[in-house]
Amino acid sequence: MRVKRNDQVLVISGEYKGKRGKVLKVFRTRERIIVEGVNMVKRHMRPSQMMPQGGIIQKEAPFHVSNVMVVDPKTNEPTRIKYGFLKDDGKRSRQKVRYSKKSGEIIPDQT
Repeated sequence: MRVKRNDQVLVISGEYKGKRGKVLKVFRTRERIIVEGVNMVKRHMRPSQMMPQGGIIQKEAPFHVSNVMVVDPKTNEPTRIKYGFLKDDGKRSRQKVRYSKKSGEIIPDQT
């Protein structure tokens, strides 16, 4: 999966198409992500010690990773991601990095 936590993403399909947000959580086995402020659902909460009054809260629900594109930090546009290795003195080093397909820039890991 090419999307990581704290990446800035753009929703490209569904009800929230066009919204941008930060990835809060990634579920690799289910190929789903939670994006800040996107796919909000209402949850009826029973009174508990953490929330003594109970009630209805709004929270983000996970959705499929194919519905988003990573935003290139340099151009601020959505882009596809490719993986490559950093080159060091003409040899291939073993450090794997993510590149933007549009600008060719390295996308830093912000975890």
